[in-house]
This record gives sequence, structure tokens and C-alpha cells, in this order.
Amino acid sequence: MPGERGAAAAWREAWASDGPLQQGQDGGLRWRGDGDWLYGLIELDEPTPDAPERGACLRERTREAYLRLFALLGARGTPHLWRVWNYMAGINSDEQGLERYRWFNLGRHDAYQALGATAAAQMPAASALGWAGHGPLSIAFLAGRRAPRPIENPRQVSAFHYPGDYGPRPPLFARAVLADSGAGEWLLVSGTASIVGHQTVHPGDVVAQCEETARNLRAVLDEANRATRTSGHRAEALSHRVYVRHAADFPVVRRTLERCLGGAGLTLMQADICRQDLLVEVESLAHGAVLR
Repeated sequence: MPGERGAAAAWREAWASDGPLQQGQDGGLRWRGDGDWLYGLIELDEPTPDAPERGACLRERTREAYLRLFALLGARGTPHLWRVWNYMAGINSDEQGLERYRWFNLGRHDAYQALGATAAAQMPAASALGWAGHGPLSIAFLAGRRAPRPIENPRQVSAFHYPGDYGPRPPLFARAVLADSGAGEWLLVSGTASIVGHQTVHPGDVVAQCEETARNLRAVLDEANRATRTSGHRAEALSHRVYVRHAADFPVVRRTLERCLGGAGLTLMQADICRQDLLVEVESLAHGAVLR
């Protein structure tokens, strides 16, 4: 995904541990962990864009990917998903009369249902983004030995309770989670956008969407601060990754979010967002020492 400096500018995300690491790789699934937590990536090829029944194939690929990662987490003793990043080509494209993101949600729901894990308490934080062109279904994930504590936003309907307007099965994720890593507590905030209740607000207005997104982030932080075992979290102290639908909006998105989030550090990337009328989405994280 290209950033503010263009597609040629390299960027990298790294997760660090103080202890020794184990790692493995098996058929498109790669992982590394220290026993308390595990980070991994699974990529499964998709058919070419002109292939028939491509939507149904995405559903099956998604189900397969999630079942494989669930099996890995169980085998490694880190059975609790904390955070998931889902990436796919053409997330808003129509396949067989249904948006590809909705096909993806069907497959994710199939996998969770097969595991018997569709309860709210079992939801990780998550994002789902798209890119132009062709590529694999790519799912990165962070999991741990301890179950996370899900956080919801009182300004929004929980995603797993969305009505049928958004597809045959709802998205399965929490607005944020608090997760004990053994060396502190992570706050992992899902992709957050200009949604109130379950509806997109301010369609076509990128500035207003940024402002609404910031209000939602602050609402999630308020809820997280009621449950955290750390000294608390402030929006300006979090690390924020911002997905922007139109690269031409980078300057105005940066200016608006810096104003709304108190000058917080922002990394901007161009990506398609899970609803066609959303122009920006922000995901956030922080790590803090647990108070004794």
C-alpha cells in the first residue's frame, strides 16, 4: 500500500520481544512468538479477476485461512486472537451480486462458527482493507496466551450486531481490546471510521469524516480507560495508522487529524476501506506498564 511519499517509499512494521523467539512456516503461514504472544501472516492465492464464482472462492479461502490460523494458535499455546489485519484485492468490488467484503465476512463467520467462537467476549480487534489490482488474501494476526478484554464504543452499534443492511453475516470484531502481554498491557484499537450507530455519516466530506472518526476514537479511549490496568491512554500519545481512500486527500487528512488528535503521530497509507462511502479509517495502538 503506498504511503504519503509514494509507492516507491519502503515502510516496515516490526514487533519486538525481550525474550527468545520461536518461529515456523508452513504452506503460506508464517509465524514468530515468545510463548506469551505470537505474530503471524497467512496468504492464500485468489483466482484471477475473470474467474467464475470468485466471490464464493473468497468465502472459502477466508474460512480456510481462519481455520488454519486457529489451529496454529491452539498448537502453540496462544489460543486468543488479539488483533487481525485483513487485506484483499478489490474489497468493494461486486462478485456474483455481493460485495467482496461481504463474501469475506461470510467466510470469517463460517470459521468462527465452526470453532464455536461467535460470542462477543471472543472478538479480537480487526481491520479490513483493500487494494487495486490482483493479489492474495492476506491476513496478519497477533495472538496471546491470555484472553483479551474487548472494548466497545457507546456511540456505535457493535459490529457483530449490525443489521442485514451490511450483508448476510455481520463483521466479527471488537472496537478495541486490552491484552496482557506478560510485560505490560496492549491497547489495540480496530479500524475506526465515520460511523454513528451503524450508519456512515458525512458521506463525501473527508474533513467531517476525520472529525467524526476522532470523536469515535476518543469514545473508545474513554471506555478503555475505565478498564485498563495501566495509568491510562491519551489520543495524542497513541500510535495511529491512517488509511485514506484517495491519495489526493493526504494533506487535508493529516492536517485535520493532527488538529483533532492533539498532534499525535500519524502514518498515512492509501487503501480502499470496507464501505464505499468511507474516505478515511484510523487504527491505533499503545503499550503501557501494568500498575501494581
